[in-house]
Amino acid sequence: MMRPVVAAIVALALAGSAAPASAYPVDGYDRTGIRRLDRDLRIMQGEVRGPRRHPGQYLPTGEVYPRWHVSDGATLPPPDADFSRQLRALLDADARRNYGIAVLDLSDPQHPLYGTHNADLRANVGSVGKILVALAVFQQLADLYPDDLDARLRVLHDTWITADIFSQHDHHHVPFWNPETKAFSSRSIRIGDRATLWEFLDWMMSASSNSAAAMVQKELIALSHFGRAYPPTADQEAAFFADTSNRALGEIMLTAMNDAVARNGLDPERFRQGSFFTRSGNKRVSTTSSYGTPEQLVQYLFRLEAGTLVDAFSSTEIKRLLYMTQRRIRYASHPALNDAAVYFKSGSFFQCLNGPGSCKKYHGDKTNRLASVAIIESPAGAPRYHYLVAVMSNVLYVNSAVAHQTLAMRIHRLIERIHRQPAATPTPEPTYAPVPVDGSGNDDE
Repeated sequence: MMRPVVAAIVALALAGSAAPASAYPVDGYDRTGIRRLDRDLRIMQGEVRGPRRHPGQYLPTGEVYPRWHVSDGATLPPPDADFSRQLRALLDADARRNYGIAVLDLSDPQHPLYGTHNADLRANVGSVGKILVALAVFQQLADLYPDDLDARLRVLHDTWITADIFSQHDHHHVPFWNPETKAFSSRSIRIGDRATLWEFLDWMMSASSNSAAAMVQKELIALSHFGRAYPPTADQEAAFFADTSNRALGEIMLTAMNDAVARNGLDPERFRQGSFFTRSGNKRVSTTSSYGTPEQLVQYLFRLEAGTLVDAFSSTEIKRLLYMTQRRIRYASHPALNDAAVYFKSGSFFQCLNGPGSCKKYHGDKTNRLASVAIIESPAGAPRYHYLVAVMSNVLYVNSAVAHQTLAMRIHRLIERIHRQPAATPTPEPTYAPVPVDGSGNDDE
């Protein structure tokens, strides 16, 4: 049963939307204005041609909400020694020192199970840091409009943003869809592209666009400065950024980011997004280092699942932004998860000893970092298995995307064994190799 506060949020989310239930965010176009959702809904209804998704990607909006009801998610259980041992055993022995893992199994609400391996490993988590950008935006909206959800929705839906130099440069592609002309394209964001704040948030999370993330970071600074006068006029915004020093802009951003982290029970010394996601942004705003740990990543997910990441409205919306309704990649791409609802973010960073191009993508021989966070509800809609995962790795030479994909299957099978409900037709490990692990032209840095 849904908690009353969450039920109220879901009821608000559905108000005014006449679209039939499909996958969130697919049925959310009328409410959010995220234009790709109109296309995705039409694909599902057979009106336009396009890729069909896995069964777990078609939950209706009302079924995407925080599902943990037992506590406020502020405190993780103590690590279980046996569960932790089983998690370590899933890793190849010679690679274990280069992994950090934290898994919180919520499948039995009365007996949550927490397992870790090197959970205090601290490193740059790449695009996973975008979940902190989303947190800071929703924290700002909650501070400005604590009792006015309509005002928060209005800012998200009605604020139009024009991509500028902060957005450059990025190779990630985002979907462009015109609901009137039915014209579709997929490309990187260019200066002059216009979309709403909600659409930029969606591009940042679902397509992992660094350009979109940088524009959201710029808007976070503006939101922090202008307050209830946000959004400013184009002239007001241009004057503010022109007249404010790089150092002062950096202080505004870092204060907003770290304040949101600390107020939501996280530790800025162990989880921080201190830089922009584009070089142009970093040239115009003074920034600092970024990092995370598996323990902090799972703590974020736990607060999200409890509906206490900022508040129930914010937790619900961030979870919907994480719902994988586009092509699943890396950890989220294993067939063992096809029937599951997967809420996911990942980030990669690899370096080659002899410079760019001397080693394959995700096969770094100097640095080969990959971070993945996921909430798994399997099967979607009526989950028997409900667990939160954070994985960080730096294993040189190997295909880290395939390694995380394989680990996803192994963790899922472990959760099944723990609850003694093995799948009727388990997916054998050798089947992972042919499955795509990344989206073409849409790499998540």
